[in-house]
Formats: sequence, C-alpha cells, structure tokens
Amino acid sequence: MQDTVVVSADWLAARLDEVHVVDVRDEWEFEGIGHLSTAVNIPFDEFRSADADDAGMLPGAETWADLLGNAGITENDTIVAYDDMHGVFAARFLVTAELYGHENLHLLDGDFSSWQGTHETTSNTVDPDAVTYRVREPEENPLIGREEVESAIDDPDAVLVDTRDPQEFAEGHLPSAINVDWLDLVDDDTRGLKSSDELRDILDSNGVTPDKRVVLYCNTARRISHTYVVLSHLGYDDIGFYEGSLTEWTGSDGELETA
Repeated sequence: MQDTVVVSADWLAARLDEVHVVDVRDEWEFEGIGHLSTAVNIPFDEFRSADADDAGMLPGAETWADLLGNAGITENDTIVAYDDMHGVFAARFLVTAELYGHENLHLLDGDFSSWQGTHETTSNTVDPDAVTYRVREPEENPLIGREEVESAIDDPDAVLVDTRDPQEFAEGHLPSAINVDWLDLVDDDTRGLKSSDELRDILDSNGVTPDKRVVLYCNTARRISHTYVVLSHLGYDDIGFYEGSLTEWTGSDGELETA
C-alpha cells in the first residue's frame, strides 16, 4: 500500500472538494451524529462478505464495484477514509480497496471525534451520481495463505505479528509470534497515530524491523488492517497480510501456543 498514507485533518480540510471522503460508520451514526461535509457513507458491514464460510472477509469484486460506483467513486479517484474507532474500520476499507486495485488511498489521522473537535461537520447528506467502477488487479498483492504463514514461523528473516490484545494473545497464538496490540500504536489524546518516532520505537523493541518479512494476523483481518496501514506509512515494504487469520488457522486445526 505504498500510495496509502496517513493524512492530517488540516490536510484533508484543505482538499475536501478534491478528494472522495468515505465514512465507514453505521448509517445511524452518519445521519444522526453528523459527518464530514463531502463524505459518502459506506458502512463497514457492507464491504465484508456475508457468506458464512468467509464471514467478515473480502466482499467480492462485483459487490465492491457496485458499492464504490453507487457512491460516485471511480477506480482512479483519490479516497480518504475515516471512522470513529481510531481508524481501524477505515483501514479495513482501504486495504480492501487496495486488494481490488485502487491506488490513491489515504487514512484520516484520528477519527470523526477528533475531527469534530477542530473542524465543522454536517448532517446534510451527499447524493452522488452513480458511476462505473472497474476493479483491477493490484500491482502488488500482500495477501498470503496458510502455507506462507507456516514457512514464516521458522524463518529467522520473518516476524509474525499478532495484533490482538495481550489477553487474547496469551490464550493462544501462532508459534513464534510476537504481540503488538494495534491500539498500542494509537495516541489516546489525539485518537490518531502516535508520532513516527514513537511508532518506530514500539516496533523496533518488538523486533518488527523493515529488514524483515512482517506477517500480520488477528482474528478476522480487521485489526491487522490498521497495523498494515501504519507499517506502509512508515515505509515497510515486505508485509504479508494473512486474510484468513486465526479464523482460518484454527478452523483447520492449526497449532497454537499459549503464554
């Protein structure tokens, strides 16, 4: 996701009419609490698969094209996404967009609550004209499967990163994995990311360095989306995104360690 960068509220405020802003909160939040003035609403549940076998995973190319096209967005438009949960749901949207070939992608640093503290919001809805959205193959696909994860477990040049909270990690994690809770990368005051220096200190202290192959997993690939965006923002370029995560791993009797 080299073209995905985290952008400030001021950066976005100066470009609201130049980019396509996507709010991934629930419809009742978007309409009832308010939203950014040019934002369209694509709720989180609408871009996850509803299939019982892969619930929460990618929605499918046709569904994705319809969602974006109906929101007035083409494959060449610049997108900035936000939520009200420190960016974790918006990051999932952006990763999904990347996997369907979209390139001009940004995450709002912070979320709706932090924006609302310093910038104007509205309850007026945007009614965009539908356009045709064309799904493309991404130039680089970060998705990996179980075999690649298994190979990384014993690879000294790779590090497996579990982005869940410490209690979940202690109850069972992939062999050799280290725990970097995605929320450890978030600043409680700003609701956005910690400074780049702080982020690098956290990652370096856990052995998550740019010279290694970084393999990310959680339960359903939501929380790793945030960490993936952070690592991309910091310039990491060898990242494996285990879309199946523990849902797939444990579903096929994969080994877990406890700590």
